[in-house]
Amino acid sequence: MKAREARVLLTGAGGGIGRAVAETLVAAGASLLLVGRDAGRLCQLLGQLAERHPGAAERLAWQCADLGRDADLQQLAEAAAAWRCNVLVHGAGVPAFGRLQTLDPAALRAALDTNLLAPMLLTQALLPHLQALPRAQVICIGSALGRIGLPGFSVYSASKFGLRGFAEALRRELADGSVRVQYLGPRSTLTDFNSPGVEAYNRATGTAMDRPERVAQALLRQLEDERPERFIGFPETLAVRLNGLAAPWLDGAFAKHRRSLPSL
Repeated sequence: MKAREARVLLTGAGGGIGRAVAETLVAAGASLLLVGRDAGRLCQLLGQLAERHPGAAERLAWQCADLGRDADLQQLAEAAAAWRCNVLVHGAGVPAFGRLQTLDPAALRAALDTNLLAPMLLTQALLPHLQALPRAQVICIGSALGRIGLPGFSVYSASKFGLRGFAEALRRELADGSVRVQYLGPRSTLTDFNSPGVEAYNRATGTAMDRPERVAQALLRQLEDERPERFIGFPETLAVRLNGLAAPWLDGAFAKHRRSLPSL
């Protein structure tokens, strides 16, 4: 689908990647329904986009929603259908980093709820509308850690492995219809999403980090070429392939990552 034909519901619009995605899609001619929990941030983002892109104001809207609340999800799905959304981009997410023993159970549940369950429920609620359209897309912004499990990211990887599995299975389930389901797997990205602990871990392990604009450009390409899966960066793209072929063979490759974790 060409960007100018897209009416995109973007969750997590107020985050680092979300803001870059919004900027890139608006510049390409897409219409956007910005979704987040903070009305002030959404209004500010909408105003900035309208100012930087003359004539774009009529293509922009926003809606506050807590994706952890069933009522908000249902209201959002109804608003998106009324707005004539034809592309659903799951960009909202929360981090979870550290040795499993150190993670608070509430943080564990939040990661699974926001990163996995909320996209599933929102897709389910909006699917009847999307299936009634001649063409529609669901794009899940996941992570390379949805294909490569790293020490310190057991919970986060579980949520993103689940999201990738959801996208893959639903893509096959809907293959006879008009809805395309896709997965985008960025590597570590330079945003406030990363805690100081993650930044120290990345420095210690030599992990490369991309600017969010690179992720946004990859999403725009995926919107338009409708590629089922896309991963970003080398050697992550190679590791994704190798891990898919023979994951246990790579176990020893992450000793440095294991040693770089915060101590208990």
